[in-house]
Amino acid sequence: MTKKLSDKKLAVLGAGKLGGILLRAYLRQGLFLAKNVSASVKHAEKAAALAKELGIAASADNRKAVRGADIVLLGVKPQVVGEVLKEIAAELSENTLVISVAASVPTSYIEQRAGAKVPVVRAMPNTPATVGCGMTGICRGAHAGREHLETAQAMFDAVGRTVVVDEKNMDAVTGLSASGPAFAYIILESLAEAGVKVGLPRDVSTLLAAQTMKGAASVVLETGEHPAQLKDAVTTPAGCTIDGIMELEEGKLRVTLIKAVVKATQRASELLFEK
Repeated sequence: MTKKLSDKKLAVLGAGKLGGILLRAYLRQGLFLAKNVSASVKHAEKAAALAKELGIAASADNRKAVRGADIVLLGVKPQVVGEVLKEIAAELSENTLVISVAASVPTSYIEQRAGAKVPVVRAMPNTPATVGCGMTGICRGAHAGREHLETAQAMFDAVGRTVVVDEKNMDAVTGLSASGPAFAYIILESLAEAGVKVGLPRDVSTLLAAQTMKGAASVVLETGEHPAQLKDAVTTPAGCTIDGIMELEEGKLRVTLIKAVVKATQRASELLFEK
């Protein structure tokens, strides 16, 4: 698949924060060749800087960036997806794969505006993709086949892990794994503050908290065991861990986190319709 992608022309529309993370990862890993990559950003001076930095073609012209592309990565905000598609529709065809990372935008919305039975894959990555530890949920539209999903999976596996879901679950993916890092950072920060409270230097406390969270997540991913079982293995009778867990339960941490994901999921479904 890597060889297949290196022969393809990629256009990244909206090479800002998330688009830029993905683009840099693709070039760094050789998934796409710089000579086959074009990108668009909002301002001409930023485009010039991006072109100089990465050795790609970059401009503020979306239609120019898309011309001749095999794969178009839509990294623009949900509220402007419609405008961008109207601008580039004439350059799209049944042979152009459109991959959208715009939260809340359904594949049907893109298909209606792209026309020509353009294959569409919707994706929702998260910011840990910056360090190759991202999590991306993807789903396919009406005109996308297995090969289109495989292409999208290869692109997002380059920055972490990928899971294929039904489109009805994409807002939930947004609420859990896309918003989730922010929730995890709050927990991590709180653990680090707690370490300071009980006498640890701040840098040591932050390292302990961060590596502990990373290690716990790695155990779940590598063993496949349920988090509850792993928690029980740490919690010895009459030990210190059970006292800490009692405080978490009294503080309703569990239900608060559940409510946070539910709220973020509900919010994800609203973004497209805001201006």
